[in-house]
Amino acid sequence: MKSWNEVYDSARQKCKICRCCPLCNGLACRGETPGPGGKGSGSSFVRNVEMLEKVRIVMDTITDNEEVSTASDFFGLPVSLPVYAAPISGILQNYGAEMNDRDYTEAVVSGCVEAGTFAFTGDGKVDAMFKEPCEIVKQHGGKGIPTIKPWAQGHMDWRIALANESGCPAIASDIDASGLSNLRNSEVPVGFKTVEDLRSIIAQTKVPFILKGIMSVRGAKKAMEAGAQGIIVSNHGERVLDGAQSGIEVLEEIVSAVQGKMKVFVDGGFRSGNDVFKALALGADGVLIGRPISQAAIGDGAQGVLTYLQKIQLELKETMALAGCKNIQDITRDMVVCEF
Repeated sequence: MKSWNEVYDSARQKCKICRCCPLCNGLACRGETPGPGGKGSGSSFVRNVEMLEKVRIVMDTITDNEEVSTASDFFGLPVSLPVYAAPISGILQNYGAEMNDRDYTEAVVSGCVEAGTFAFTGDGKVDAMFKEPCEIVKQHGGKGIPTIKPWAQGHMDWRIALANESGCPAIASDIDASGLSNLRNSEVPVGFKTVEDLRSIIAQTKVPFILKGIMSVRGAKKAMEAGAQGIIVSNHGERVLDGAQSGIEVLEEIVSAVQGKMKVFVDGGFRSGNDVFKALALGADGVLIGRPISQAAIGDGAQGVLTYLQKIQLELKETMALAGCKNIQDITRDMVVCEF
C-alpha cells in the first residue's frame, strides 16, 4: 500500500493541467477554468483556504486514555468518519489526467466504501455522466449519493427516477451549478430554481434530498421551505462566483438558523483532519472534500482514495484527542476560536 506522499507524487506525474501543489490553495491556478482553479481572479478559492486558517483550535490535554472514535452517521446510516467525497466530473478536462469519468467514479465510490463513508457522484451535459455513476452506486449496494445538476424541467425527472432505483441513501442537487456559463449555454441548459420548482422536484424522491450551494441564512430557509432534508454550505469549489464568501465563514449562522431541522454539511478548501474538526465545532454534520480526493483517485485509484481518507481520519483523531474529545458528539463550539 502506497503512502499518501507516494499517491500524491503519482498524481503529480499523471496530471497535465493540475499542478498538485503541496498545499492546494488556489494561488497557482487562479482563473484556470476549465482546469482546477477558481473563477476569475480565483479569490474565492484562495479565501476558502485562508478563512479555515483563521479558525483556531483550543487545546485541552487533561483527560483520560479512552480510545477516540470518529464514528458518525449519515441520515441514520453509520459512517467511519463524517467526511465525504464531493461530486466532481470532467477529470481529463480539469486535471489533464488520462482517466475517464466512469473509472474515476468507480475509484472514488469504491475507495469511500472501503473507508466506511460515502461519495457524492457527479453529473454532466452528456447523459452518461449521470447514468454511469448511478450504475456504479447501484453495483455498490446503493453506497453513494447521486448529485443532479439543476437542468431544465424533464431532464431532472429521469435523473431522479434513476437515482431512486440505485438504492442510494440520499439524492443531492448542486443548484450552485446554475451559475456555470458552459452549462447555461449547453443544448440542455441548467437554470435557477424557485422554491416551488424545488418542492416539485423533491416530491419525486424516495430518500432525503440535499441542496448543495447554500451560502446564506436566506438560502437555507428557502431550502427548508422547499422540503430539503439537508444542505451543503458551498460556493461550488469557488468555480461559479468570483469574490464570494467562504463556506466556513457563513457556516455557524446557517447552522443556528436551521435549528437542527436539516442536516448541514460544508465544503470548500478542507485539506486536513484539523479543518474537519473546525467545521464540526462550528456545527456542521459533515464535510465534503473535492480536489484532494480527485488527486488521490488519479494517483492510485480506489486505494489512493482509501489512503487519503485514512490520513484525514488519523488527523481528525489526533486533533480530537488534543482538544479533549473522545467522540464526534464531544466536539463543541467552545473548542474553536474564530478570527473573522
